[in-house]
Amino acid sequence: LRNASFMENLAMEKILLAIDALEPNENALKFACYLGHLTKSKITAVFLENLLDEVRPVQKDLQGRAIMFSDREDAAANITKRARIEQNISTFKDQCLNSGVSFIVHRDRGLPAHDLIKESRFADVLVMDAGTSFNKRFEDSPTGFVRDILQKAECPVIISPERFEELNEVIFAYDGSASAVFAIKQFTYLFSQLQDKKIIILQVNDTGEWQDPDKHKFNEWLKDHYTNLHFEAVKGKIDEKLFAYIFNRKNMFLVMGSYGRNALSRFFAGSHADPLIRAITQPIFIAHF
Repeated sequence: LRNASFMENLAMEKILLAIDALEPNENALKFACYLGHLTKSKITAVFLENLLDEVRPVQKDLQGRAIMFSDREDAAANITKRARIEQNISTFKDQCLNSGVSFIVHRDRGLPAHDLIKESRFADVLVMDAGTSFNKRFEDSPTGFVRDILQKAECPVIISPERFEELNEVIFAYDGSASAVFAIKQFTYLFSQLQDKKIIILQVNDTGEWQDPDKHKFNEWLKDHYTNLHFEAVKGKIDEKLFAYIFNRKNMFLVMGSYGRNALSRFFAGSHADPLIRAITQPIFIAHF
């Protein structure tokens, strides 16, 4: 009873959902609604607009002098844009109502990354699509915008899946570090409703055998929160084996601390981009330490 009361007090209340106001990701919206329904949490949708795209300085010559003007969108285009955003907001509200999830809408018109990082300070978790971008040039996923948020967000971040049907198992990427345990604790406190799901505690190392002198203590803590635990070890390098392990898995949730963030940073460098993009077809929970 004491544990149940403790978990109830730590229950999630506010899910922050980052949405490109002009091009919202439908799958991210549906996944946020699933999480909101699961945890009985309110979704705060932040519709992000990049005003720098509306006002572009251009240099023109006037009477022999170089002067900076603002080349604004014409009135007709702006009206069309506003109507599109209002329709996207209406679609979000309908999705929440159909899912039985409470919601609130914030309109952030400025610098998307800066505004979202400020919003994240007062949220339990942030949900976003790996392809979110306010760059006019084509970007691979995850985009520069998403990488920036992953580094600076002040709450755990969930990369939404490309598709989602159901959730059958949770994989904890674990290396014995305080950061890995912190991420697992954060996930557990926020998603106590998943206590009966299959939990895989995965370690990637040089031997393929479990290496952790504190496994007994860790196992004791896990048993207080989950009913179906499985410890697994895979031989190899984290860059290769972690994402290879989850590549063909479906209906799973990957949880990563700094262990994962370091691996993600190496993937972001470019040489391993394709495996990461494929891996992000499933949801990934990343917590800061």
